[in-house]
Amino acid sequence: MDHLRIIRDIETKNIKPIYFLMGEEPYFIDLITDKMESSILDEASKAFCQTVVYGRDVTLDQVIGLAKGFPMMGDMQVVIVKEAQDLKEFKRARSKDDDDDDDKSESGAEDKKDDKSSMSALEAYVSNPSKTTVLVFAMKNKKLDKRLKFYKSLEKVGVIFESEKVKDYKMPEWIKGYAQQLGYGMSPKVAEILAEYLGTDLSKVVNELSKLAIILPQGTQISEQHVEDNIGISKDFNVWELQKALGVKDVLKANRIIHYFENNPKANPIQMVLPSLYSYFTKLAVYIAIPDKSKAASIMGINPYAVNDYKAASTKYDARKVERIIGYLRTADRQVKGLEGNRIEQGDIYRELIYKTLH
Repeated sequence: MDHLRIIRDIETKNIKPIYFLMGEEPYFIDLITDKMESSILDEASKAFCQTVVYGRDVTLDQVIGLAKGFPMMGDMQVVIVKEAQDLKEFKRARSKDDDDDDDKSESGAEDKKDDKSSMSALEAYVSNPSKTTVLVFAMKNKKLDKRLKFYKSLEKVGVIFESEKVKDYKMPEWIKGYAQQLGYGMSPKVAEILAEYLGTDLSKVVNELSKLAIILPQGTQISEQHVEDNIGISKDFNVWELQKALGVKDVLKANRIIHYFENNPKANPIQMVLPSLYSYFTKLAVYIAIPDKSKAASIMGINPYAVNDYKAASTKYDARKVERIIGYLRTADRQVKGLEGNRIEQGDIYRELIYKTLH
């Protein structure tokens, strides 16, 4: 079940007794949790029948006790456990794939016995949840082992939602889709620019698009000029344009862009630029190696319209040169982090990198 389906169910009062929200993308978990907190109960009931606790402050036994209680008024209560990954009982029950140090810590035999008892109490509650309680666990950046006993019961009576990160290559599509939900149009190029600049932090993306939604009337086609004027991403001097300039070996344009970057370090931090260039040239290496170019988009995980840029770049660079460029980028990254001896100015790092790339 996706997050939009859960939100629609909340709006139509199709409420389940238990929700377990978990995964690597906090944005969707927050979105669902906020919706539950604001919409399940009316304002008059919230003060008496809605309880919000944090995993670091409670035990699982206390949470179950709250869930077993009865509403003080009305016929329903809501119990929300935010930051549920901090519940000590869950820390030891998380997936073995999770390499968090907390999972590796040892506890006394008595603590383990208590945890086992608490998990058993949770299993019992899930198998027969209170009909007057909506219990919500919001576990960010973590997952529970799906082999735990209460999972099968939870699937029958409640909702398990796994919040997954949006892949880098899908960010432009996601941004464009979200803009459409808000009532705005957006070209693939604008979506690419925003994705390069804002990365995969959905909360940041949503915040910036919300700013545009305040300023621009619905139905507006969001342009590069709108982005430059309101978000601060230059339509001519950004990472996406730098990639294009490097791809066709436009020496003049590439140097103009890095000059702009040097003079506007806060708008274009080198710590964001280098990973983007690394991703670009890594994908170019993949494109060059693909025997059947008609399959390039699916193999590279990019939008089909972007393949032409890599096709053009492949006529300017061969595989050996791309491999050397990737090495130059790694060196530049070490220089930025101060791992290459004396401190080097960012402008000098840019100039050396671009020169070696283009020549």
